[in-house]
Amino acid sequence: MIRHFISLSDGGAEGLAAILADAGERKQARAGLPKGRADHDAPLDGRVLAMVFEKSSTRTRVSFDVAMRQLGGSAIVLDAGTMQLGRGETIADTARVLSRMADAIMLRTDDHAKIEELQRHATVPVINGLTDLSHPCQIMAELLTIVERGKPLAGLEMAWLGDGNNVAYSLIEAAGLLGFNIRLGVAEGFDCDAAVVDEARARGAQIAVFRDANVAVKGAHVVVTDTWVSMGQSDGDVRIGAMAPYQVNAQLMALADPSAMFLHCLPAHRGEEVTDAVIDGPQSAVWDEAENRIHAQKSVLRWVFGQI
Repeated sequence: MIRHFISLSDGGAEGLAAILADAGERKQARAGLPKGRADHDAPLDGRVLAMVFEKSSTRTRVSFDVAMRQLGGSAIVLDAGTMQLGRGETIADTARVLSRMADAIMLRTDDHAKIEELQRHATVPVINGLTDLSHPCQIMAELLTIVERGKPLAGLEMAWLGDGNNVAYSLIEAAGLLGFNIRLGVAEGFDCDAAVVDEARARGAQIAVFRDANVAVKGAHVVVTDTWVSMGQSDGDVRIGAMAPYQVNAQLMALADPSAMFLHCLPAHRGEEVTDAVIDGPQSAVWDEAENRIHAQKSVLRWVFGQI
């Protein structure tokens, strides 16, 4: 059986817990080493990851490349505009070719149906680097950041401020799998898909929806937000106007638990969804979170190759 990592449910509760544990251990074990030096065991020695980008990227591109280097393997960067996929070659044919040339494929794209098509035709593991419905690797980095700062996931109260986007969907999925709760502070008309919420609730997570950001954040252990206008969305002015009351600022953070941390997947639009005082403040863990993309993805890679 080929292990794919298209959504968090592919790993299941046990798989996600194992990935997080491995990530924490490997991160500690290489403390102080140059970032490009391979881990002592180089578990992916000789392995090649093909990275296909149909959307712009900073953290996903760099973190997967560095992750493969630290695991002893290598990565090839492919931009859709400079490969035959951008000239009409089918996703199915691309999957067949890359499966013969690389040991795994990571895709960062817009339409979730594209990665499902890639998975169907690939004969090597496929990893979701982002789609419009899911961002599982980002959420693994967020969970790793929460855990390494001493906050247990079971019973955690998380507040999400923003619209129902791919990051929110994956956080809700994680809540159902790992037993924490989410308070969604979202503007009317920008809610999460009801089916995603219902599935998490069926797994035992408490998912509450609030129109008042103050209520959503009150007592939360973790406060999370994202940009209000994602790549390719054309209704920017409408979205910014609707979500202005959900900006994470010092006054809002003061309502959270005194030890609460702030997370953001980046890039941030400072002055819109978050103020400088919060993202640069003592409660912010966004830079640890960004670095943890490397460590979490190293363990995701080991998981798809059956090493965890």
